[in-house]
Amino acid sequence: MRIDFLTLFPDMFFGVLHSSILKQAQEKKAVKFGVTDFRSYADNKHKKVDDYPYGGGAGMVLSPQPLFDAVSELTKNSDSPRIILMCPQGATFSQRKAEEFAREEHLIFLCGHYEGYDERIREHLVTDEISIGDYVLTGGELGAMVVADSVTRLLPGVLGNEISAVTDSHSTGLLEHPHYTRPADFRGMKVPDVLLSGHHAKIERWRKKEALRRTLERRPDLLKQRQLTEEEELLLKEIEQNEK
Repeated sequence: MRIDFLTLFPDMFFGVLHSSILKQAQEKKAVKFGVTDFRSYADNKHKKVDDYPYGGGAGMVLSPQPLFDAVSELTKNSDSPRIILMCPQGATFSQRKAEEFAREEHLIFLCGHYEGYDERIREHLVTDEISIGDYVLTGGELGAMVVADSVTRLLPGVLGNEISAVTDSHSTGLLEHPHYTRPADFRGMKVPDVLLSGHHAKIERWRKKEALRRTLERRPDLLKQRQLTEEEELLLKEIEQNEK
């Protein structure tokens, strides 16, 4: 996969793209990142990329020309990339969307600043508008890095344990069950006996039950969206009866 970022602040990306899993993903040739300062595509003398909004109002609006020309350059050898506008008005990012993006060959993130984008960018250039939450950031860079991290870790060969991404919170529609490691007894706080039993069927049942319990406690809305299996319905009844 190739992931490109169009930004006015390319230095923001260096630490994130050269650390941890994203660095390893590049070393494994699973992904190639590109960071482009789209100011360099401005066709005016002063490399100006924004202007006052028609009709008046506060703030500045990003002009279409630099972004259109930058995307044209990045896509001249690419077949139908996903062009993602990071914007608080966009669809809320989710694990399902991360899985969808991970199946693509090329993603381009548009990271803007100022008051907003010229509407022609939305209408004629981008394929997706994405928000990472109902709040406003100073620009799209941080959001784009969040999305890119979420997508990259799903690519084949990136994680050491391929099962990890499959069982993550939200990948199954439930929050993930609790985890424990050594020591079995830490300052009087003990690991549940079932995890020390070596009985794989009981451990698996405990994990399913605890995932349901955690989802019920923290994100009951997810259960309303999920079609439960017979086993999950029985486990959920046990949880609810124990809480009465």
